[in-house]
Formats: sequence, C-alpha cells, structure tokens
Amino acid sequence: QVQLVESGGGLVQAGGSLRLSCVASGRAFTSYFMAWFRQAPGKEREFVAATNWNSDTTDYADSVKGRFTVSRDNAKNTVYLQMNSLKPEDTAVYYCAAGYLFLTSSTAYEHWGQGTQVTVSS
Repeated sequence: QVQLVESGGGLVQAGGSLRLSCVASGRAFTSYFMAWFRQAPGKEREFVAATNWNSDTTDYADSVKGRFTVSRDNAKNTVYLQMNSLKPEDTAVYYCAAGYLFLTSSTAYEHWGQGTQVTVSS
C-alpha cells in the first residue's frame, strides 16, 4: 500500500511555471510506475505524464509535450511535474498516481493522491 500527497499547486499567470511534487509513503516506491493526471471542471480526468522507475522512459500527453517534464527522486520517494509555459487551458486539479502498468489510462493506476489545484490566469 502506498499513500500519495501532492503539493505545489497555485495561481500563476499564463506563460509562467510551477513545479508539482508528490511524496509517496510506504515501501517499494521504485516498483511503481508514477503518473500525473488532471481534471478540469466539467471534464473527464485526463492523462498528463508518466515515468518508469528511474525516469529513463517517460510519456506525455500531446497537449503538454515540450512544456512539462516528469521526473522522480527515488531517494526521496518523490515524483515531480515541472510545468513551463503554462496556458489557461492547463487549469485543473492535478493528481499523482501509482500503478504497476505503464499506461495512459487512469484505470491502470491503483493509488491516487488527493489532488492539487493549478489555476492559470490569462
């Protein structure tokens, strides 16, 4: 069992940057693929980015490629999402997730954080 706690959300102007963090408690952090999803009001939860155990394999939604970077520090049981060149359409609650499959579907991830709000103003 793993518990996930996100932080780093906030209000930022378009073009700005934020870095989200997700700290995992429990053992065997490196056994999990880690991912970020987001959900905007009135929309379904969507995949943002994912990483394998050492970040040498990553995947991104087309909408964030070139702007967002996912990474992890296994010594700190933490996964990050660096978000640059933010746009108003990036506004959403961002969720960290852990699972045993490297997929973009939310159903592949067993453990979820509570989410952190990111708001990008125009």
